[in-house]
Amino acid sequence: GVNLSGGQKQRVSLARAVYQDKDIYLFDDPLSAVDSHVAKHIFQHVIGPKGILKAKTRVLVTHNLSVLPEVDFIVVLKDGCVLESGSYTELLSKEGSFAEFVKDHSNTQDENSSSDEGEHESL
Repeated sequence: GVNLSGGQKQRVSLARAVYQDKDIYLFDDPLSAVDSHVAKHIFQHVIGPKGILKAKTRVLVTHNLSVLPEVDFIVVLKDGCVLESGSYTELLSKEGSFAEFVKDHSNTQDENSSSDEGEHESL
């Protein structure tokens, strides 16, 4: 195990957890050590609503905003306090901290992709 990368270790830990066949799974940002394509694959096939664990209770702590539209319930925390909770669409419609964060993140992603495109055009 000493020669495994962080992402590989994360996948082995996830596989071990799934193999245990428990009723409840607690995930502390299991998608953070893998690239976005692998994270999407892991979410779709293991953690998400159509994954291997779909019939299990899953609590997912994540900074990966791309998976949030597919989760049942979101709890937004700041400094250890609950700011908001609800479904993805409910939280967006409230136009509170969550909606602002998603909007800011979306704008940042758009700026990054625009600057990446500009860099590639000049090559």
